[in-house]
Amino acid sequence: MPWQSLSLSTHRIGFAIARRLAQDGAHVVVNSWKQQNVDQAVATLQGEGLSMTGTVCHVGKIEDPERLVATTLDINVKAPALMTKAVVPEMEKRGGGSVVIVASIAAFSPFPGLSPYNVSKTALLGLTKTLAIELAPRNIRVNCLAPGLIKTSFSRMLWIDKEKEERMKETLQIRRLGEPEDYAGILSFLCSEDASYITGETVVVGGGTPSRL
Repeated sequence: MPWQSLSLSTHRIGFAIARRLAQDGAHVVVNSWKQQNVDQAVATLQGEGLSMTGTVCHVGKIEDPERLVATTLDINVKAPALMTKAVVPEMEKRGGGSVVIVASIAAFSPFPGLSPYNVSKTALLGLTKTLAIELAPRNIRVNCLAPGLIKTSFSRMLWIDKEKEERMKETLQIRRLGEPEDYAGILSFLCSEDASYITGETVVVGGGTPSRL
């Protein structure tokens, strides 16, 4: 499977996806804002015999609310657009490729108290549709993965105690929170030739969470 996966996180969903893509034959580049996280992820996966490199990407801490909104949109929307633009020439040299943008179930069902994040993830659905149209003539497919809720420090406010966690489970058809491995195989499929006739789509992997705008 001669394709690359770029800009994947060194923990949780990103790490699980990086492992699965590498297992399926990709050369993967992981990133984090901490060098030690990059080194640990690369060492772990290389120790499993997987093709893996890493890089550091630090965006800093944002205190001002207006800057937070702008930075969130820059990181979650502008960065994927610019990264796609950067890799398109290399994909063209290979005769085509596949881009998978990672959004969130929050694009459809906004999380309370996370307005900038919710908006940025909804914007990715439109970015996916637009890029799919623009890049189709170059034999490049663009799809989107929208993961549901998993237990991370970012989502902690939604499952911080057992009562909240149980309430969250009640919103799911599958009565459990997601695991990183629940998403890795779907993303790998979207990158593969098995998905060669799929583009412009968002695949929700959310345990049955309502997912319509």
